[in-house]
Amino acid sequence: MVRIAVIDGQGGGIGSLVIKRLKEEFGDKIEIIALGTNSTATMAMMKARANKGATGENAIQWNVGKVDIITGPLSIMLANAMMGELTPKVAEAIASSPARKLLFPLNQEDVEVLGGIKEPLPHLIERLVERIKEVAHV
Repeated sequence: MVRIAVIDGQGGGIGSLVIKRLKEEFGDKIEIIALGTNSTATMAMMKARANKGATGENAIQWNVGKVDIITGPLSIMLANAMMGELTPKVAEAIASSPARKLLFPLNQEDVEVLGGIKEPLPHLIERLVERIKEVAHV
């Protein structure tokens, strides 16, 4: 079974939308682990029907090495992003994880990904679903 970590912080809104859509598309064919930088984000993602959830620096560091795919906004790989919720250790653990990273190029931290096409989040989530189908053969 493919294990996907959805990582989010602050209110968990992006992660929640991602989890809802992944559950609609894949149901029980995948396992979704909600990893929040804070308990509010984790709780929101759990309400969206993640299979498991954990909160904080240690939980994220531990779990990113145990999944096949990591998804979330690009800022999850930027130290001190999300108003400081994303610690340097978490950014390093995510970047160093052997998991495939499928990240959304959302411009929240004054980092612009050149060559990317600006699209609304729902369109980006659909691209994520299609990419997971390709790489995970689900």
